[in-house]
Amino acid sequence: MIRPVLKMGDPVLLSVAQPVQQFDTPELHALLVDMHDTMASLNGAGLAAPQIGVSLQVVIFGVGRNPRYPQAEEVPYTVLINPELAPIGDTMEDGWEGCLSVPGMRGLVPRHKQLRYRGFDQYGKPIDRTVTDFHARVVQHEVDHLLGILYPMRIRDLRNFGFNETLFPGQQLVDD
Repeated sequence: MIRPVLKMGDPVLLSVAQPVQQFDTPELHALLVDMHDTMASLNGAGLAAPQIGVSLQVVIFGVGRNPRYPQAEEVPYTVLINPELAPIGDTMEDGWEGCLSVPGMRGLVPRHKQLRYRGFDQYGKPIDRTVTDFHARVVQHEVDHLLGILYPMRIRDLRNFGFNETLFPGQQLVDD
């Protein structure tokens, strides 16, 4: 079922999400179906459970070949529950981000270029990946939602934050 996406300013988006206690439950599977349907309906690259009003540490993400990200590598569709991120090195990289909870806007956000992430899938099977570049950016963006952080909070210079049509005239951008 497609659910409404909460917008910046909603208190659920500013709260720390609770860890998932039980895996492979009908409730968890139903949540993941709703998250997938909602993300797909909006052409998003990822979605966190708090964005649809569920304060649990659950994110999904995945990007195939996408004209919005022509230089970006593909990111495999992933269900990531109770994630832990560990940056590798100190290299940061600025990149433009958008968000389904901040529709119609973009901002230049610094993120770690390389990181290791660990967590679980919906069945409780461990996930442990080391990733770089766009994949690392997507994971950091989604996991921030579980910490009550929206990407505008990470922008260093608000001159690099604005409406899509003003920042990128003539381009068809969709919110992530």
